[in-house]
Amino acid sequence: MLYVAVSIDELRRLAEEFCRDELFDSMVYRALAEREADPARRRLLEALAEQEYRHYLFWREIAGRDCRIEKPRISLLAVSYRLLGPVFTLRLLERGEEETIRRYREVLPRLEGEQRRRLEEIIREEEEHEQRLLEEIRDSRVKYLGYIALGLADAIVEVTGVHAGFLGATSNTVVAGVAGLIVGFSAALSMAGAAYLQAKHSREESPLVSAAVTGLSYIFSVVVLALPYFLTHAMLLAFAASTAAGLALTAAFTYYSAVVQGKGFAREYAESATLLLATALGSYLFGEALGRLTGIRID
Repeated sequence: MLYVAVSIDELRRLAEEFCRDELFDSMVYRALAEREADPARRRLLEALAEQEYRHYLFWREIAGRDCRIEKPRISLLAVSYRLLGPVFTLRLLERGEEETIRRYREVLPRLEGEQRRRLEEIIREEEEHEQRLLEEIRDSRVKYLGYIALGLADAIVEVTGVHAGFLGATSNTVVAGVAGLIVGFSAALSMAGAAYLQAKHSREESPLVSAAVTGLSYIFSVVVLALPYFLTHAMLLAFAASTAAGLALTAAFTYYSAVVQGKGFAREYAESATLLLATALGSYLFGEALGRLTGIRID
């Protein structure tokens, strides 16, 4: 591995930067621990806060001066912790660890003796963060993530396809919106039933919860995608707004699952967005062709 040479002045500057980062992480973990009701998760958060504080003390020593920061505002993190779950929030906090570890390794050759040994220990602890989070934190949101994905993804692709098909067959936005709702609600019931049967063969998930999660996520997507068709009489505008909503929903869920599963966001989103747009294009062409062949067009 190639290491980058670091001067003494640069080392102190980096140490001050690392010092602030570790103190920030420590304060955030401590604040989340104070809000956590589950004893096991609270102990884990407190342990992580203490570990980050030790890292802060180490870098403060290297910097040769204190590097205190203002108490971070964690209101958004607290909301994320409650609504999106501890796994997502903590993974989000830990997402930059690979880059941090890389930078720590660049500094390692500049240190000797006890300081070098302590930094090696810090690197080891940073590498163990993610594994500890995976092993010790349980979150029902993650357990049913696949069923949410099933409902959202299928609804977005299917209903967008229905709307695109009607784009070539009618200029009446209400007709297109109602068609999307009818198809969507029927599909939601079907998908919920499929999820129930799938969960019956698993010992991890509740069949009723799985069905409810799949059905509700499907219905939520259907309503969001159909709404623009009842707010405007301009067909192209309604379709553009509905498609944009579908892409936004896809982006939000893809980002959430990418963080939780430790995957890259860009590639996952590009695949989902391409599938959505390709379905819309194919459905539009089919609807346009069908309208021309049958001579039926609803105005």
